[in-house]
Amino acid sequence: MNILAYLIPISLCLGGAGLAFFVYTVRSNQYDDPEGDARRILSDDYDERPKS
Repeated sequence: MNILAYLIPISLCLGGAGLAFFVYTVRSNQYDDPEGDARRILSDDYDERPKS
């Protein structure tokens, strides 16, 4: 039973860290255009000067 005293705070910290990273990615606009890359990769247009 003493192991629960360690596992519960550890799981809460890991869950909080995951939530914090998710909020960070939402605020830094990483989910703005999820369809853009999918359409771009299937496009027949050839880019002669790709971004480097």
